[in-house]
Amino acid sequence: MYTPWPAGPRRAQVERVTKETNISVALTLPDDAPPSHQIKTPVPFLSHMLEAFARHGAMGLEVTATGDVEIDDHHTVEDAGLVLGAAFDQALGDRKGIHRFGHFSLAMDETLVDCALDLGGRPYLVMDLPVIAGRRVGRFDCDLVLEFFQAFVVQARMNLHLHLRAGGNVHHIVEAAFKGVARSLRMACAYDPAMAGSVPSTKGQL
Repeated sequence: MYTPWPAGPRRAQVERVTKETNISVALTLPDDAPPSHQIKTPVPFLSHMLEAFARHGAMGLEVTATGDVEIDDHHTVEDAGLVLGAAFDQALGDRKGIHRFGHFSLAMDETLVDCALDLGGRPYLVMDLPVIAGRRVGRFDCDLVLEFFQAFVVQARMNLHLHLRAGGNVHHIVEAAFKGVARSLRMACAYDPAMAGSVPSTKGQL
């Protein structure tokens, strides 16, 4: 289904160090190399989601994070989204020859989450997952899912829509969202032979 990138693996490494967090991400875009992941963060549920994201996106992903979780998980989760998004932007380069658009409907038991995205360079997030608002998975505050994806789309310069079609289990909904985004990115980042290495836009650039 996916054609390997003809010019070799697209990779990026990004680090962000502040007084609140220290985040490092090494990324190989989906299907550009054998998938692998190594995730180490002080937020166990975030680590679990990033492992699922890497696995279902068929990408190489290493994330090392520390942060002021003794105060709150907010800074660490948000900054992880920022750095991951920046790594995608860097690895995509001029975005020539990609499919650009991706979509996936992810079923997980009683849950169904629809994801659609555009790597067209204009950041915008529509996240319609109302069941998770104000909820927790273990000690993880699910309101941070919005913070993660908002940071991610801004730095990746992408448009992302997430919509809950069915479901009530909060863990399933969040996990379906991360997996759906990963699957959609795999489609959008893939090489499109019909583009013949050109920018997928009538504007001539993204």
